[in-house]
Amino acid sequence: MTGAYVEILRARHAARLLVGTLIGRLPNAVAALAILLFVRAEGGSYSLAGALAAVYGVANAIGQPVLGRIVDLHGQPRVQLPAAIASALAMAVFAFVGIAPLPLAYAAVAAAGLFTPPLEGGLRALWGSVLHKEGQVHTAYAMDAVAQEVMFTVGPLLLTLCASLWSAQAALLVLNVIGVLGALSVVVSPPSRAWRSAPREAHWLGALRSPGLLALLGAFLFVGVAMGSIAVAAVSYADDHGGDVVYGWLMAGLGLGALIGGTAYGARQWGGEPARRLRVLVALLAVCYLPLMLMPGAVAMTFLAVLAGVFLAPCIACAFVLVDRHAPQGTVTEAFSWLVTTFTVGASVGTGLAGPVVEAGGAFWGFAVPGGAGAVSLLVLLATGRVLAAPGRGAVVAASSENDPNRAVEPRFSSGDRA
Repeated sequence: MTGAYVEILRARHAARLLVGTLIGRLPNAVAALAILLFVRAEGGSYSLAGALAAVYGVANAIGQPVLGRIVDLHGQPRVQLPAAIASALAMAVFAFVGIAPLPLAYAAVAAAGLFTPPLEGGLRALWGSVLHKEGQVHTAYAMDAVAQEVMFTVGPLLLTLCASLWSAQAALLVLNVIGVLGALSVVVSPPSRAWRSAPREAHWLGALRSPGLLALLGAFLFVGVAMGSIAVAAVSYADDHGGDVVYGWLMAGLGLGALIGGTAYGARQWGGEPARRLRVLVALLAVCYLPLMLMPGAVAMTFLAVLAGVFLAPCIACAFVLVDRHAPQGTVTEAFSWLVTTFTVGASVGTGLAGPVVEAGGAFWGFAVPGGAGAVSLLVLLATGRVLAAPGRGAVVAASSENDPNRAVEPRFSSGDRA
């Protein structure tokens, strides 16, 4: 099973790009928790911490596709590193100023979210220039999805360790400095410096003019809803079955399941149409959420959480392939960034939706929301099946293309997928 991953990591620059991207994304991965810990250390309320975290999240959702488009136009080093520095400086302002004056605190976290560099989309745009076989690129997508689960597990541990050893303020500063170093490691690498987007048609919609990409984003909005709602339902369940420790085990179980599923998925080559495969994976994801409604004891519930997480990373990895296929020519970074934004917005919607559901019907109905959201995602994929199955077609390049005059072409493969 590990052979495919070892082959990728042996490729020149691959390990550096993967690790650098994960480190660079660390501040974003722990931002909500970091803001919560810092606000509480400053004597603020949970409501204020939630509001500041929400502002960061909204700004981040706006900034990712915008910065992704700028990366496609001007290259990675000119955008990723300045954005990382700007985001870190904004978070440093928040760390030193605190929650008073409040307007400045809101402005600082908004700027930090807005300027978070689109390293995630940037990495997926680079895989094709580092890995020269289509199957390896698809395996790299799975490895990328698995690595995210590791980061979202390790990141909060590092944050709480820094906060306990020093302070919440120091943790906020240290992790953002580490994030800048990760972004620096990526942008000074030869693949990042050499990469140029393919020539693109000047169009205000950018990547969103692709019907296939819009269909995929519509489906993954509801996958995000499932992820956001399951976290809220798990809190309600844990309140009656052991408190925070049980909640931690449930979240760890979801992460472990995604780790297992993503590792197994990426270890083999998959034939057939990726749109059809995604429908199967999303159906399995929705079905595996349903046993959580049984709400057994904490140990059994943890095993059910592992099962619920198994098909998440494979769904994400398969979606990456379809983004490659349907992103209009010259918009690859922007297209991947839209997927990140859609998933984030969906998770926020799921969190907001599950709260009233849990208050009205308890954890049982809270756990029904992820399954229902997964079913809606499947319906979107079924309704747009022909659009997603259609071969990707890059946009026709206008004479006045927006891109770098060198007009280097993005790597393409025989199937029409781009990475």
